[in-house]
Amino acid sequence: MKTISNNQSTPRRDAAFTLAEVMVASSIFVLLMGSLIYTFLFGLHLQETTATKLGASDNARKALIHLTDEIRSATTITIGSGDPASFVAVGTNAPHVGNSMQIYTNTDTNSWVCYYYETNTASAYFSKLCRTESPTNGGTTTVIASSVTNIIKIFSSEDAYGNPLMNNQSANRVIGVTLQFGRPGQFLRFLPVAHARHTPKD
Repeated sequence: MKTISNNQSTPRRDAAFTLAEVMVASSIFVLLMGSLIYTFLFGLHLQETTATKLGASDNARKALIHLTDEIRSATTITIGSGDPASFVAVGTNAPHVGNSMQIYTNTDTNSWVCYYYETNTASAYFSKLCRTESPTNGGTTTVIASSVTNIIKIFSSEDAYGNPLMNNQSANRVIGVTLQFGRPGQFLRFLPVAHARHTPKD
């Protein structure tokens, strides 16, 4: 006798995502990847910007330390105006302040270092402080500070009380360096005056 089962097998349907579900998941994935890439690029740009600023600040700090050392070890320091090619020293009986300074490290007048204020032709408010060695020392020019907005004089020869000297002969005088920095719309940002005592070498 043949037995007939009442259990009839039904076709099984495999589980799958619908087109709408795939599109939603893909959109979320694209948004997440875009956010991650944007965050990575932003962090990379921020790191490069920070590294550049820190490097510039470090270079400026080292240059100003070098300036201080040169002042303290100089044989003669002359305050004046102009660049290395047109330097004019301040005369006697006049306040020794100016936008340029020549430093002589020995008695050879052909061996000097000149710090001077160079005006930016595109904007009179944004200039730079440069350092140029004499031709006998290589004639190299280095930018010490950019975006300098000084309207007042940069260099001054002073006594112990901060009064400008009227001659270039005083021993133990103080060399004052005043720098103002700025950017468009904010071009009067003062920095403290830096001083270095100059004792002429024998």
